[in-house]
Amino acid sequence: MSEEEKGGGVPDNFGFSDGLARREMERLFEKMSFFERMKRTANGLGKPHDSGEYKFAKLQVQRMSGPFFAVLIPLVFVIFLLTLEQDMSTAKHNVAVEIIEQTEIELEEEPPPPPEQVEFEPIDTEFDGPVSDFAPMEVSEASLSNEPLSPKPAEMNAVAIIKSPIIMRGILGSRNSGARGQALKAYGGSQAGEATVLRALRWLKMKQNPDGSWPGQKVAMTGLAVLTYLAHGETPRSECVEFGPTVEKGIRYLADNVKADGFFTNKDGNNYAHLIGTYALCEAYSLTRVPKVKEAAERALAHIIKGQHPDGTWDYNMKQTERHDTSYMAWASQAIKAAQMAGDLEVEGLEECYKMASEGFKVNANYDYGGFGYTDRRSTGLSGAGTLCMQLLGQANSKEVKNALNYLSGCTYSFDDWENQPYKGGSPVYYWYYITQAKFHAGGSTWTSWNKQFSPELQKQQKIMEKAIADPDGIMQDVGWWESPSESEHHAGGEDAGRVQDTCLCALQLMVYYRYLPTFKTPEAVDSDVMDSDDDENEVGITIRRG
Repeated sequence: MSEEEKGGGVPDNFGFSDGLARREMERLFEKMSFFERMKRTANGLGKPHDSGEYKFAKLQVQRMSGPFFAVLIPLVFVIFLLTLEQDMSTAKHNVAVEIIEQTEIELEEEPPPPPEQVEFEPIDTEFDGPVSDFAPMEVSEASLSNEPLSPKPAEMNAVAIIKSPIIMRGILGSRNSGARGQALKAYGGSQAGEATVLRALRWLKMKQNPDGSWPGQKVAMTGLAVLTYLAHGETPRSECVEFGPTVEKGIRYLADNVKADGFFTNKDGNNYAHLIGTYALCEAYSLTRVPKVKEAAERALAHIIKGQHPDGTWDYNMKQTERHDTSYMAWASQAIKAAQMAGDLEVEGLEECYKMASEGFKVNANYDYGGFGYTDRRSTGLSGAGTLCMQLLGQANSKEVKNALNYLSGCTYSFDDWENQPYKGGSPVYYWYYITQAKFHAGGSTWTSWNKQFSPELQKQQKIMEKAIADPDGIMQDVGWWESPSESEHHAGGEDAGRVQDTCLCALQLMVYYRYLPTFKTPEAVDSDVMDSDDDENEVGITIRRG
């Protein structure tokens, strides 16, 4: 027998010292079941360390632990990385920020105009609002601030903080050039109508006074002109090359002329000027976010809020009386609505005033025939004013609005036939300003039939002066304006005073397509439940209308 067969001490490749051990190992690796292998492994761990059974058991433990650690170690590593990432996400970071100061708009100082010499005769008219017996007080150069308006560019054309039943996120963005085109197409506008608007804006630019105001009762006419430019998306932004400086001067005029007590430096006999000027400042703030404009608007708003009657109405000069004037209420409500749209004007009582305003129009609502009266429940041309304001105040589906729209269905839009209306009154342009907007917000066939009348008529009736003003490229452009078919709307105080008002009111009608979202697109309606002045030394007149 050989040494190997006798179990001699020749080591083999497994490190065993004799053939017996090798044969023992080979026997252990014979085919066996899983449970049998586990049993032999458990038994082998108790054997002497130099025995084949122990070495077999040790090898099996190593084989079984390999896959376990192959899964465990990567899993622990992944958990560690996730924990590290979470810690990093909550860590504070210091980021270097470079603050670039805004570029202010520089305006050339212009000498003040010579004092106006105004001669007038009081006219007994049926309309109310900027009236004919005005004598504007001149504003001294010392009262005008040299501080230019510097709008914050970040919030231009997309004011996300607006709280309104009509003006939702991005509403004011509908006034930029691209959105204007889409709205014109969607709601029945035309490029011819837009060309008519541009002629009007250029005419108003020609008529602006050096101090930034417009002819007539300066606060009221400047307020109307500023609202007209803002409706077209024109602001002091650098990209508004053609009309930016014009509208900036107008806004600055209004802001500079709000006194410390909140009243404007001049007013008309009934102080419509305060309502219109405040309305323009509130909308200007929505589009520019200029702190100076905000402060002026807040001071002026306080008087409108204080002047509201407990039943939600208003009367001349924002006085507490038993009289409730729908025309005056309409301008007050539009100013309050614009303040609500701005989102962050901080004036005590604003929310309550807004909620009560729609109740005020119900005081003059005609429940028998529909419509709204001037100071009572008769149906008048101011039915459009009451209808529009209730729509803006979240009451588009109220019975008062539905009744009024039914009453207004008999109206027509014709300069030649303006007297043949369901109502009597000498202020067609003023009435149409409200009726056009009310029918637009009503939508449907009410709007489409009216749209076919009013837009072509306004395009046809515009007075045009050819090649009168150069655009930013130096190309001469036409200008255009309107004159009311009613003599009672031709105001004293200079030929242009009446034209400025009529031109603004007509141009605003032609921009109804994109000025605000229509109420029939409103996601949800607003729940309707949700200071006297003795300063008469600067009383002047102005021209707006009544029923």
